[in-house]
Amino acid sequence: MQQVLSPMRRAIQDYKMISDGDRIFVGLSGGKDSVLLTAALAAYRRFSPESFTLEAISIDMGFERKDDADERLTDWCESLGVPRHIVRTDIAEIVFEARKEKSPCSLCAKMRRGALNNEINRLGGGTLALGHNADDVAETVLLSLLYEGRFSCFAPTAYMDKSAVKLIRPFIYIEECDIVGAVGRLELPVVPSVCPEDKVTRREYAKQLIKQLTRDNPSAKRNIMGAVFHPERAALWQRPAPDETGR
Repeated sequence: MQQVLSPMRRAIQDYKMISDGDRIFVGLSGGKDSVLLTAALAAYRRFSPESFTLEAISIDMGFERKDDADERLTDWCESLGVPRHIVRTDIAEIVFEARKEKSPCSLCAKMRRGALNNEINRLGGGTLALGHNADDVAETVLLSLLYEGRFSCFAPTAYMDKSAVKLIRPFIYIEECDIVGAVGRLELPVVPSVCPEDKVTRREYAKQLIKQLTRDNPSAKRNIMGAVFHPERAALWQRPAPDETGR
């Protein structure tokens, strides 16, 4: 756990993610990132210089499950002293049946984030902690370049005005391989995804592309992640002014 706690604590301190008295809600999907984040924050609160409470919110998207993984996740949260709130939704039906989205991930993510924010407000407000890791940083930068034509990435912390919810990402310094290793060593109760788009998304394409680039250049992933800190990241072109004809 120390391999995770040290970089997580550094990220929390670097970006002042937690203040004394915060009520933090982990967006607990059941995937490896969110499960480890729950365990890490539960451990961190024992020695954190700031006093905070910790709870988890899971969004039930409406997919049918045929195992007891979700029940085991609830029992595990209880063993950590982390109350778990489950929000039942019909997101899967809306995205895959009603809307029949060809690229459903964007809409699904917006709906899940909205459901998380609504539940936080229903419970009285607080901070939402998400498990995005260092690999997600690199993938997001690459996706932005390839599909949006811009250099962009999510922020370590953000305040969502519409919902009045603060957002933090304590795992931004931790690489996915370290998360996988920690989850295995700690035998955490990861819930397998039942989403039909799992492993066939644009993000998965970016992940595989980065792996391919790293085979040729071992520093490729680290360089992409480091670009968000580079002092010359603003050294981009200015669009030429239109000529007299307006072109």
